[in-house]
Amino acid sequence: MEEIELFATENKIPIMQKESMLYLMEYIKVNNVKKILEIGTAIGYSAIMMASTSKKVNITTIEKDKERYRLAISNIKSHNVNDQIEVINKDACEVELNDTFDLIFIDAAKGKNKLFFNKFKDNLQPNGVIITDNLSFHGLVENPLLIKTKNQKNIVNKIKDFILFLDNNQEYLTEYIKVGDTIAISKRRDDNETNCSS
Repeated sequence: MEEIELFATENKIPIMQKESMLYLMEYIKVNNVKKILEIGTAIGYSAIMMASTSKKVNITTIEKDKERYRLAISNIKSHNVNDQIEVINKDACEVELNDTFDLIFIDAAKGKNKLFFNKFKDNLQPNGVIITDNLSFHGLVENPLLIKTKNQKNIVNKIKDFILFLDNNQEYLTEYIKVGDTIAISKRRDDNETNCSS
């Protein structure tokens, strides 16, 4: 995996920070997660790491970039987890799935977090979770004075909008975990919580 990490760094390909990755892997083990949907494969790093937690873990992961898809397929095969991972080379906005999952992991275009959340939430098992990465966006969300470009400002505003969407969501209750670049864990509210907040 060090080769993949080095390749990602050298080629400026965003992969999950090690601290967040280890937290996610532990979450999968502790909660006996078996079926995962990942939005944003990149070069396969997180899918391989999640698959490594157990031979019983199966992952469907979506990547629209053809070159990254090709690299992901190669990396997944070289780590002997291709029987656990299905990679879909398509824009997630255009993917329709009938399957349901224990965990949906959103780690793609940050400006589309809300779109992906709403699109795939019906593919979540009743007791499943939606985990979203990079809600700090390298500290820029908490400290806007660090923002240097218009693009960064635009992404930060969209992440803030997504956080507001999570905080006011009547269907899901979200916990923010301050590991790596901050992840959000969203679980369906039970009927009592929904009624109390409506």
